[in-house]
Amino acid sequence: MDNRFKGRSMRQSYDWGLVIIYLLLVFIGWANIYASVHSAEPSSIFDLSVRSGMQFIWMMSAFGLGALILLVIPPRLWESASLPLYLIVLALLVVVIFVSKDVKGSHSWFEFGPVKFQPAEVSKITTSLVLALLMSQVNFKISKPRDFLLAAAVIGLPMLVIVAESETGSALVYVGFIFVLYREGMSGWVLLLLGMAILLFILTLTASPYASILVAIGVISFCNALNTGRLWRWLAIFGSYLLVMALLPWGLQALCGWLVPAAMPGDDPDMVKEVLPEVSHWVFLLKIKPIHLLLLSIAAALPFVARRAYREKNHFLSLSVGALLVAVALVFSTEFLFEKVLQDHQRSRIEVLLGMKEDPTGVGYNVAQSKIAIGSGGFLGKGYLHGTQTTYGFVPEQSTDFIFCTVGEEWGFLGCAVVILLYVFLIARIIRDAERSREHFTRIYGYCVASCLFMHLFINIGMTIGLMPVIGIPLPLMSYGGSSLWAFTVLLFIFIVLDHEERKYF
Repeated sequence: MDNRFKGRSMRQSYDWGLVIIYLLLVFIGWANIYASVHSAEPSSIFDLSVRSGMQFIWMMSAFGLGALILLVIPPRLWESASLPLYLIVLALLVVVIFVSKDVKGSHSWFEFGPVKFQPAEVSKITTSLVLALLMSQVNFKISKPRDFLLAAAVIGLPMLVIVAESETGSALVYVGFIFVLYREGMSGWVLLLLGMAILLFILTLTASPYASILVAIGVISFCNALNTGRLWRWLAIFGSYLLVMALLPWGLQALCGWLVPAAMPGDDPDMVKEVLPEVSHWVFLLKIKPIHLLLLSIAAALPFVARRAYREKNHFLSLSVGALLVAVALVFSTEFLFEKVLQDHQRSRIEVLLGMKEDPTGVGYNVAQSKIAIGSGGFLGKGYLHGTQTTYGFVPEQSTDFIFCTVGEEWGFLGCAVVILLYVFLIARIIRDAERSREHFTRIYGYCVASCLFMHLFINIGMTIGLMPVIGIPLPLMSYGGSSLWAFTVLLFIFIVLDHEERKYF
């Protein structure tokens, strides 16, 4: 009897492991925020005139929010109120564009005296709740086009509005929701297509549209080979096609050189047409570029491929035709996205990251100083409050987006490993609890929380070590700022209380 009662009481308790990891990350962040400002503003860690003191206020209020969620708010209220909250926050995202001040090119903050509020942070919570509500419906199946489009709309609407606010970093976090869709039955090919889209974007910027579309054709052909089990035939077809496309431009140029007399000075088409009218009908060969030949071959082949797919009812081949058309559209829209959607400083950071230009004293300064700070920490670090890069303020925004630099310099590799492991344990424990859940709403919401944490962690640490462009995204629970800390607290504690509610019945 005692053992049964003990087991039941343990199952009904909160997951205190999540709470302990949460508290450890918050206090580690607070200590490092103080380390990042103590030299420039020597004072007590509790001094409200500096960021460490203000962070203490945010921490206490966040703990109050967590307690309110655990002890006062009915757990099932989150499910029933998810859609109204989503619509309210979506409206705030739109309104803030028109009423907020321009902060480094971004219009995303409400200001109430000394307090600032960013709806984009809260939007991650409401999007997670509505996505869980939608996908937990009995008749919902991600494989149905209608249901997939509904889920994509729930994710895409706030994402597009946040892009309009020029908060590209916050919008990028929404890409992480694709892992939630994958867990709930979305085809793994969609993940492959997303990866290909990113690859095409990078190739188009660094190489050429010709190379990008060739890569797209290669990936799609290989996927078809795997799907049909006819690997060698597909490889032979694509290899022959690649060889022809590689040699044809030079063949046409050689043909044109043979048709036009060698004495002709230069190969300017207008000059050829003017001096040698009898060969003017061959002049178009000099203007042909590889990308034109590639598009012409795709246009010629697509009707035959589509007809075969229709006759054989081969849905995978039909999807391949669609994927190729999307790839072509993406390649030719890359310049527009890069030039019109991104701001000047964001474009410059991507160009520095991809090696398209060097700017160690300009847009690349933050990353260069960040890597110096982390690298100088060695294995054990220089000691708390003894980091030179930190003490003399070489790294801008070190208490917010670059807080991980302070950990690296003062606590070294060992401190970085501890912080990263804490995040890994936090995300893994959330996924474990979500998988144990019998309620679809709780499971899906848990995966949403894990995805948001993962994307923030990956992007933030990636940009501090030069693997991601600097896009201004905080390290969860550690970076300075009330909006971010409150949002992640609410995001996490809603899952804790939902998990606790389920343990009472299962």
